[in-house]
Amino acid sequence: MIGFATRRLLQAMIVMLVVALLAFTMFRFVGDPINQMVGIETSIEEREALRERLGLNDPIPVQFARFIGNAVQFDFGTSYQFKQPVSELFAKRIPATLELSFASFMFALVVGIPMGIYAGLNRESAISKLFLSVSLIGISLPTFFIGILLIFLFSVTLQWLPSFGRGDVVQVGSWWTTGFLTASGLKALILPAVTLGMYQMTLIMRLIRAEMLEVIRTDYIKFARARGLPDRLVHFRHALKNTMVPVITITGLQLGSIIAFATITETVFQWPGMGLMFLQAVQNVDIPIMSAYLLLTAFLFVAINFIVDILYFFIDPRLRVGRP
Repeated sequence: MIGFATRRLLQAMIVMLVVALLAFTMFRFVGDPINQMVGIETSIEEREALRERLGLNDPIPVQFARFIGNAVQFDFGTSYQFKQPVSELFAKRIPATLELSFASFMFALVVGIPMGIYAGLNRESAISKLFLSVSLIGISLPTFFIGILLIFLFSVTLQWLPSFGRGDVVQVGSWWTTGFLTASGLKALILPAVTLGMYQMTLIMRLIRAEMLEVIRTDYIKFARARGLPDRLVHFRHALKNTMVPVITITGLQLGSIIAFATITETVFQWPGMGLMFLQAVQNVDIPIMSAYLLLTAFLFVAINFIVDILYFFIDPRLRVGRP
């Protein structure tokens, strides 16, 4: 177990170093940071003094080492656009993004898993075919189009739910804010959470359905039925347990995808999260925010993948055979 975790941790560190190199390259070579920080009236002497103070005249390896050291301490510099530390800007936006991602992920699991189980056990029923049709729509339509359709139906036509914003939020602790504790916050969360989780829900449903269809045809399931075990025990204790092994891997990676690729959904619903700020940074060539977003999303992917690997090690006994 320790050897397996150590190897995965070393691989994660190598991935983060490569991503940090990409972020540093973006920060160092995509435009001149000095031009973004000063106006056209700034003299050449003032520019050179600022360049020297920021360490931009140091050798590239020294700058990269400083960049790594600052990133480890969550110091990503100062935003060109907002003139504030990037870490403070992200601290204000992270709660909104994580709240939306968590709600989307729970929607995908709570809806996708029962639909997949039912579709796998009742493949010829009309409800199963309806579930497949819904999943086909969820996979085929782009995220922004699903969001626009939901806004048109539930916000414009029916006027049940708000079309933008986060609603009222409650301060929890020194920096965390949540909309889970207010009625308007919960209402504002429904449409973006469904929009963001629709693709993941259909993916989980189809994956569980395919795995269930494969598992229920195996010999040990036939043997369990021959012993006279009830269908409920066969389906949910034996078949579903083995079905969840690949599902855990996929859903873990999908959680990272939800967090990283929430930019479109946050833009459609004007959700005040990291993704919306990232798109604004791209429009304004705000390199510190762009590089920080790249590092943070990569860290989330690597951390989630590491946790999934450890869970996979405990769930699948084949990985423990011959391991130190």
